[in-house]
Amino acid sequence: MSRKKVRAAFYRGGTSKAVMFNAADLPADKALRDRIFLQVMGSPDAYGRQLDGMGGGLSSLSKVVIVEASSRDDADIDYTFVQIAVGEPVADYGQLCGNMSSAVGPFALEEGLVSATGSQTVVRVHNTNTGKVFHSRFATKDGLAVEEGEFEIPGVTQPGAKVQLDFLDPGGSRTGQLMPTGHAVQTLDVPGHGTFTVSMIDASNPVVFVQATDLGVRGDESPMDLDANVALCQTLEAIRQHGAVAMGLAAEPQDTELSTPKVAIVASPSEFVALDGRTYAPVDYHASVRLVSMGNFHRAITLTGALCVAVAARIPGTLIAHHVPPSVDVLIGNPSGVLPVQAEVSEGPDGLIAHSATTFRTQRRIMEGYLAYSSGLEALA
Repeated sequence: MSRKKVRAAFYRGGTSKAVMFNAADLPADKALRDRIFLQVMGSPDAYGRQLDGMGGGLSSLSKVVIVEASSRDDADIDYTFVQIAVGEPVADYGQLCGNMSSAVGPFALEEGLVSATGSQTVVRVHNTNTGKVFHSRFATKDGLAVEEGEFEIPGVTQPGAKVQLDFLDPGGSRTGQLMPTGHAVQTLDVPGHGTFTVSMIDASNPVVFVQATDLGVRGDESPMDLDANVALCQTLEAIRQHGAVAMGLAAEPQDTELSTPKVAIVASPSEFVALDGRTYAPVDYHASVRLVSMGNFHRAITLTGALCVAVAARIPGTLIAHHVPPSVDVLIGNPSGVLPVQAEVSEGPDGLIAHSATTFRTQRRIMEGYLAYSSGLEALA
């Protein structure tokens, strides 16, 4: 028979979707795993649709999650995230997906990797991509995660049960430093494009923040309009690549990973219409953020990007900080609405320390069963 199968489940986590695997069901060979992931998701697809797989043609819909028991004393499970490129044969392990973080605890319960503890369960999760630990706190009933509820998040039509995600010590997720260049704000020279005022912060994921006014845009446009601005996208990719070099993530701009760092446009609040048609006034939020993920503007904002925004808001001098009053939730205006995020940052003996970043998501188990892949993948060297 030319077809093989592997156990999997399909989940929505926050504003993303992913195929989720128990590591015990996957082959040990990483190269074979990656070939399976690419075929399962339908990548690469020159038409950008991933029609031959489970992917949805966007970075937020082209994801794989691997979960297994952890050997660490401070964690119950290990969570590995794999970003599958849509148009290229790339399985990228360079980042954490915050949105899918909301689904790993409930998935671990379903797999028997952890046990429920009454009406509320806390799962300690070690993310292997970053080496960081976060706690997932959610309601449970009859030993499983509750999915139905009244909590709403921007970008998801149906409400659900709240999942609280507490990211511990999020600073230096990839670079080892909260401010990899040592500066809260600085100028970045980008040959062929100009000089830009940026903040480069590494919390949950490294992000290069740039002002909308420096780019000639408002910062409240829709993702579709921004994606259609080819010159803008080329400039942002150049900023991202040169920011990667400045942050120590790449030796040369062309060596920059597809997934890391992110680049985000920052603007003052203004009235905007979200993708669901709801209108938001400037008083509804603190700062407008439009974030690029895997070459396209995100339809909401990546959760790790939002966490980085919240941490950056607590660092004096950053492009975000002057928008946000102290001691309040950070309210981020994004294409799908307004997202509240919390962060705790304080001065330590050697500089600023990001103690935690917290946000809330919902999740749902959509499908469970087996996914088919070609047995010929196992014969490839």
